[in-house]
Amino acid sequence: MTVTEVMAELAALADPKTREVNERHGDDHGVNLGKLRALAKRLRTQQDLACRLWATEDSAARLLALLICRPKAFGRDELDAMIRQARTPKVHDWLVNYVVKKNPHAEELRTVWSADPDPAVASAGWALTTERVAKKPKSFDLAGLLDVIESEMKDAPDRLQWAMNHTLAQIGIEHPEYRGRAVDIGERLEVLKDYPTSPGCTSPFAPVWISEMVRRRNDT
Repeated sequence: MTVTEVMAELAALADPKTREVNERHGDDHGVNLGKLRALAKRLRTQQDLACRLWATEDSAARLLALLICRPKAFGRDELDAMIRQARTPKVHDWLVNYVVKKNPHAEELRTVWSADPDPAVASAGWALTTERVAKKPKSFDLAGLLDVIESEMKDAPDRLQWAMNHTLAQIGIEHPEYRGRAVDIGERLEVLKDYPTSPGCTSPFAPVWISEMVRRRNDT
């Protein structure tokens, strides 16, 4: 399919009610994600098409691009540019989780992005930090991470605060030797303590999140 054909199909899939729901979360497209994934499955991996879809700047097209691209094919500078172009939360989230985490430049970008003055870019760095805390903690300064979280999370912008809170919870969940301190930081800062949580879902408040995930692991 050409870019024009793909864009026409995405336009046909767009639904006003879906757009209304998405806009409440900061996203600006009306394509059901299940239908988007079905289209991606039909297209399969096409790196060149993915790059051309990303260049359209359309959010639905960019989400599709992230599903059909080859994550390891992007260079460091390309990914750095893309994270700065990712305007909406869903595009930003999928770019980090579906592409950057699978790219050989992920660790270098994690370091650079975490210190970026743009809070959206910094949140991407913290998302990669959470991944490393869980999967590659060896030789990682977890105590130093907790120091940064303790001093900066309370006043961080929303998206960055959320990412730092995830790292805090992950440290407490994965590393018993730091669990007490992680819980203490969460209790003192009270970040997301009153966040509305649907029945059956786990609160993002770090002390509750840590306790619940540890309990589940102990029950299995």
